Amino acid sequence: METVRVVCAHDCPDMCSLLVQVEEGRVRRVAGDPEHPYTAGFACAKVNRDAELVHAPGRLATPLRRTGPKGSGQFAPIGWDAALDEIETRWKAIIAESGPLALLGYAYSAHQGQINRHLPNGLFHALGSSRLQAGTVCDSCCETAWDMTLGPVGGADPESVIDSDLIIAWGCDLMAVNVHFLAKLDAPRKRGVKVIVIDPRRSRTAQQADWHLPIRIGTDAALAIGIAHILARDGLLDRDYIDANTLGFDRWATEVLPRFPPERVAEITGLAVADIEKLAALYGAAKRSFIRVGEGMTRIMRGGQALRAVVTLPALTGAYGRPGGGALLLTAGSMDFDFSFVRKPMGSAATRAVNQSLLGRALLEMRDPPIRALFVAANNPAVTCPDAARVRQGLAREDLFTVVHDPFMTDTALHADIVLPATTYLETADFYRGYGSYYMQFASAAVPPQGEAWSNVRLAQELARRMGVDHPVFTMTEQAIMKEFFRGAAGPVAEVDPDRLLDHRPVKAAPPPGQTFRTPSGRLEIFSATLEAEGVSPMPDWMPDETEVKDAATWPLRLLTAPSYFQPHTAFAGVGFLREREGRPHCVLHPQDAARRQLTDGQVVRLFNDHGAIRLHLRVSEDVRPGICLVPGQRPASEAVEGTVNMLCSDRLSDIGAGATYQSTFLEVEAAA
Repeated sequence: METVRVVCAHDCPDMCSLLVQVEEGRVRRVAGDPEHPYTAGFACAKVNRDAELVHAPGRLATPLRRTGPKGSGQFAPIGWDAALDEIETRWKAIIAESGPLALLGYAYSAHQGQINRHLPNGLFHALGSSRLQAGTVCDSCCETAWDMTLGPVGGADPESVIDSDLIIAWGCDLMAVNVHFLAKLDAPRKRGVKVIVIDPRRSRTAQQADWHLPIRIGTDAALAIGIAHILARDGLLDRDYIDANTLGFDRWATEVLPRFPPERVAEITGLAVADIEKLAALYGAAKRSFIRVGEGMTRIMRGGQALRAVVTLPALTGAYGRPGGGALLLTAGSMDFDFSFVRKPMGSAATRAVNQSLLGRALLEMRDPPIRALFVAANNPAVTCPDAARVRQGLAREDLFTVVHDPFMTDTALHADIVLPATTYLETADFYRGYGSYYMQFASAAVPPQGEAWSNVRLAQELARRMGVDHPVFTMTEQAIMKEFFRGAAGPVAEVDPDRLLDHRPVKAAPPPGQTFRTPSGRLEIFSATLEAEGVSPMPDWMPDETEVKDAATWPLRLLTAPSYFQPHTAFAGVGFLREREGRPHCVLHPQDAARRQLTDGQVVRLFNDHGAIRLHLRVSEDVRPGICLVPGQRPASEAVEGTVNMLCSDRLSDIGAGATYQSTFLEVEAAA
C-alpha cells in the first residue's frame, strides 16, 4: 500500500496536509499529516470520509447530453470528443452572432487549488466574455470591509494564539469551519485563558466555551461600538497605540461612541447590561486579546459596518501590536503571490461583470447581449446563490446553452445541456495556499481520474486550444504554472524557493509579528475617506436597516443560516455516511416558537415568505433564541421534503462589498399540508 501526501481542497480556511493510503488505484484511507505544524496530524470528520467521496456510486462516469426538459434529469452518455465538439461549435456560433459578452464562465470555490479553481475563469478572461464577480455569495462584504479598515493584508497568525490572554470567537463556529484553530486553544486554556463565543445560537463551539453571549442577529456592530464606549469611559484605551496607528478615533469617539451606552446596546443586542459591562472589562484588561472573526455576521444588509466595528477593537487596546493579539478574518491578503498568470492570462482589463449573488437576475434580465452560454465548474449556484428560485428559472431557459463540469449530478447540472465528469482534488495536481493560516503546499494526484473524469485544468486547456486562445498557461504543467506565482511575489512569499514545494510538504510564509496596515494612510482607518466618497458611513456605526424593519413587521421569524457539521454544502452530498450523520434537511425553532405554532419535533413544516416556500423537518431546541429559524447547511433539493433554503433569500446586497444578505431574511413557519 502506497502513502501519498496531498492537500485538502475543500472550501475551508485550514488547508490540511493529508496522508492518503492508496492500493490498486483506490483510495483506502485519508488521514491528517503529522508533519503539518498547524493542522497537526488530524483531519475533520468530513475529510476523513473522502475515500468514499472519490469512489462514491453517484460519481459521473462519462459526459452526458440532455435528452429531456431542463431539470428533468434526462441525459444520454456521449463521448468526450462529441461533447467538446458541441461546446466548441455552440460557443463559436454565439460569439459570431452576439460577441463574447454573451458567454459567462462561473467557476468558484469547491476546489481550493489555485490552478484548478482559477484556470477556467482565466479562459473566459482571455475570451473577453462577461466576467464573474466572484465571492459575493461568501466573503466580498467582509473582505472589502476589512480592506477599508486595515487594507488588503492578512490578519493575526492563528498559531500566535498560544500567547493570547483572551480569545473571542465572534460569529465563528470553530467546530464547523476552523477546527484546527479550535484545537490550538487547548494550550492557552490550560493557562487559564478564557474563550468567549459571541453567536446568535448555542453552537458546539459555544457549548465548549467558557462564556457564550447569544447576541441578536445583525447587532454585532452595536455590541462592538458599545465595548469601545466603555473602554473610552473607563480609561482602558491604549492612547499611544491609537495615536500612532489609527486614523479618525477622536472623531469616532465624539460622533458615534456616545450614542452607544450599555443600556442602549443591551436593548439592541438582547444581552444584559451586566454582561456587556463584563465583556468590555475583560477585553480592556487583556493585553493580547485574539478575535477570530466569522464571515457570517457580514451576510446582512449592514454587514460591512459590523466587520469594521469588530476589527477596530484590537487597535483600541494596542492588541494589534503584540504577539498573540489582534484579529483574524483571512490570511490571504499577506500571501502576496501573483496569480494573474492563471486568473488574467490575457484579454482586456475590464469588461461586463456579473455579480455572483445576482446570477438569476443576470440570466433573466441582462441584455445587449443577453447571456446565451453558461459554463459552471466547482460550484452549485442552483443551491448556493440567493434567490435560488430565480437562478433556477434562469437555468431553465431553453435558449441558454449550459455546460456543467462536476463530479456529481448537482441541482445545477440537472439544468445543463452538457454535463462533464470532473475529478475530485485527490485525482488532481495543484498548488494550495491557506486562507486561515500562512502555509502553502503543492500536491500531486493520489489516484488517477475515476471513470472518464477530467480536471478543471485539463478541460480549460483543451477548450482554450479549441477556441484559439494562445497563451502559455494553457499548455503548461501544474508544476510549471506554480512557479509563475512566485515571479511577481512580494513579502515573505518572495523569500520561498518554489522548488522547495516539490517535496509536497507544507511551507510557512508568515508576515513579521505585529499587524501591518495597507490603507491609503498606512494606519487602521476608523474614518475611511474611501467609504465616505462611496456614500457609505465613513466610521463604524449601527442603525436599523429600513428594509429589515419592514420585513420584521410582516414576518415574525428571522432566518439564520450556518454551516452544518457533516453537510455544510453540497460538495459532501455524495458521501452517504455523512448524509446519515447529518440527518434529514431540517430547521430549528426555539420551544416557545414551536409551541406558539403548535408544532412538534420531527414534524414536516413549511417555511415561507414573499420569495418562496420550502418544506423541511423540524427540530425543536433551546440552542436558538426565540424569534430565530435556523437552517444548518446547504442541501440538494432532492434531499429535502421540498426546496432549498436560499429560495427564501432575496438578492439584495450588503452595504460594503456588494455581498449576499442571507441573514436579512424574515419568514414564517407552519405545519406542512
